[in-house]
Amino acid sequence: MSHPIPSMDEWLREAKLDPDAPMVGMYLTHNGVVRATPKKQVRAVSEEEAAQGASLGEVVSIDFSYDAQGLEDAIAEARTWPGVYYVRVWLNEGVLEVGDSLMYVLIGADIRPHAVDALQRLVGHIKNNLVVEKERYSA
Repeated sequence: MSHPIPSMDEWLREAKLDPDAPMVGMYLTHNGVVRATPKKQVRAVSEEEAAQGASLGEVVSIDFSYDAQGLEDAIAEARTWPGVYYVRVWLNEGVLEVGDSLMYVLIGADIRPHAVDALQRLVGHIKNNLVVEKERYSA
């Protein structure tokens, strides 16, 4: 049930036509993808946790879903952050395989620090609070 993947080139063309485009000095994008390394291994804070993650085997797919209303609210909030003039987000859904896109995020802001901070903050919020990922392993 995955969603059609958007064109980042098209997104950027559209962003540059937005009425607020003259205020934007930088666009930053994020494309999250399904990786083969288990989350528990990648995000481990100790060697023991990393070993536990590695023992799971490689990720072959994930079940991916998200809170649609929460995402709409997060996008609306991001548009109120200092220097942010453009926000667009796409999330995939369903059973996704290694290499498939999970999300695209585009931020347009006045200066680099605002763009970087907004991208990190929004992607972090989405990953930590709005998506559900259940990894399936080879082992």
